[in-house]
Amino acid sequence: MAERNARERELLEKAAQFLPGGGSGNTNFPDSLKFLAREGRGSRIWDVSGNEYVDWLMGSGPMVLGHAHPAVVAAVTEAVGQGSTFFTTNEKAVLLAEELVRAVPCAEQVRFTTSGTDACFQCMRAARAWRKRDKVLKFEGGFHGTSDYALMSVTPATAEEFPQAVANSGGIPRVIQELMLIAPFNDLETTSSIIEAHHDELAAVIVEPLQRIIAPRPGFLQGLRDITRRYDIPLIFDEVVTGFRLAYGGAQEYYGVTPDLCSVGKIMGGGYPLAAVMGREDIMSVYDQSQVSSDDYVNQIGTLNGNPIACAAGLATLAELRKEGAYERLRSVGGQVRQSLVDICAEQGLAVQSSGEDAIFDVYFTDKPVRSYRDGLAADSALMARLNAGLLERGILKGWPQKYYPSLAHTDADVEQTISAFREVAPTLNAG
Repeated sequence: MAERNARERELLEKAAQFLPGGGSGNTNFPDSLKFLAREGRGSRIWDVSGNEYVDWLMGSGPMVLGHAHPAVVAAVTEAVGQGSTFFTTNEKAVLLAEELVRAVPCAEQVRFTTSGTDACFQCMRAARAWRKRDKVLKFEGGFHGTSDYALMSVTPATAEEFPQAVANSGGIPRVIQELMLIAPFNDLETTSSIIEAHHDELAAVIVEPLQRIIAPRPGFLQGLRDITRRYDIPLIFDEVVTGFRLAYGGAQEYYGVTPDLCSVGKIMGGGYPLAAVMGREDIMSVYDQSQVSSDDYVNQIGTLNGNPIACAAGLATLAELRKEGAYERLRSVGGQVRQSLVDICAEQGLAVQSSGEDAIFDVYFTDKPVRSYRDGLAADSALMARLNAGLLERGILKGWPQKYYPSLAHTDADVEQTISAFREVAPTLNAG
């Protein structure tokens, strides 16, 4: 168990006093394991007490190059000296938009925003304006940020009958439930029947092409593409997580299916507040007042949209990812850790299912395949909590409760230290 010095204990007390729940709302560690991050370099972070962690959380994904990568630090330092923000289109935003269009199959135009939540929200709004319909279909368990629309059926405790939506946050108007239809991920037959029954009402279908850590079954994404195209319903890929992670062109490149719109964030901002809506020019025209009627125009203003410092970080990050061997290394590092976790748990007689892809993954403690949110509910979450706690006690930080985010900064030594921690923790799990 990591020790806390007086300074960190004092700050943790202040966090409990001044921050609801004692934190920023992103992580929910047990009280005994709570810490305050002080700095990060490469694949590691340090808390205020000086304790060191191998970081597989990586800021929830954006730090694919590692913390404080020299190229990103240099680009940001230069940009800061040129001005923090302008509220008018800047050079770096144009250059980053050009690179995004070059990289991402569906992208013909780009509109910047500052968060994945807003990018997903804007995708749905743009589709509504273009399609002139109100309802959107999403998938049970899919997370598209924290807008009222996105927080429908993200973590439902009961098995609602599809396509009924249920709100998973306080403060959401009940009327929003009527505007969202819910389908089961990886079930093309049920999804197709819902779309066929409601196609005249649907503005869009939004999906994480890899839903949290659940990979799409062969043919699912293409089938979704085919039926939405049949009814001229915009298909939205939420690539906030998968963009520039599964491949340089994102899940669209990796799985070979091109949507009409997509949201990106995390990696493309290099660790700074930046996200974007991208897609077909005809749909993106709703952001251009000269191209559409006043009723269809989508007014999207943001003080920090296309912020030059964030765009500089994004440009530097993408330049590193274009270097030869980057994705091979990312998948190799992830694949080693992923397979070792499965093997070590199996050696201990723990029923375990590997889930995701080598560039983003975790396990479910169950003896049945996990292909949807409801399959995942059958997994042993208490076992996962004990694994996570045991790893954190040994200086291994990962997504809580799930997700490993490999980075190009992770070394062979990091992999070995992580596998060693697996070997120490796994025998203790059945004893819990």
